[in-house]
Amino acid sequence: MSETATPTASYLTQEAFDRLKAELDQLSGEGRTEIAKKIEAARDEGDLKENGGYHAAKEEQGKMEARIRQLTQLLDNATVGTKPADDGIVEPGMVVTVAMFGDDITFLLGSREIAEGTDLEVYSEKSPLGAAINGKKVGAKATYSAPNGKKIEVTIKGAKPHVP
Repeated sequence: MSETATPTASYLTQEAFDRLKAELDQLSGEGRTEIAKKIEAARDEGDLKENGGYHAAKEEQGKMEARIRQLTQLLDNATVGTKPADDGIVEPGMVVTVAMFGDDITFLLGSREIAEGTDLEVYSEKSPLGAAINGKKVGAKATYSAPNGKKIEVTIKGAKPHVP
């Protein structure tokens, strides 16, 4: 049995979308030109088998191209919105606190690209926990299935818009 990965829309704030678009533009323009120059300069040094600079530049190019593909897919499938309303209803872009296993856990619901510059843990709205709590009010209980099949119950204790 094979599965085909289909991209799904992710919530991004306008600020996160603009920041990621600028990164993509830089990488696919100026970044590609710079790496091509590094590769050419390293190639001119001679034997490619033992040329550390050449191999490092090719590895850097591979990582950059992977990031370009990731950003392109993310931006092409992004749902761009304004900050969610502070109405106590869980939705992407909110910092949520839930009671789980007797502890309070606080995380950002949405894309880790929104959490840039914070140490917040991030859960996708498509994750089992995210899907279970998305759209629920503070005080509500939700149950989701863990990967091992165990049912986990959480109580939503707080939901506030993320402020970058």
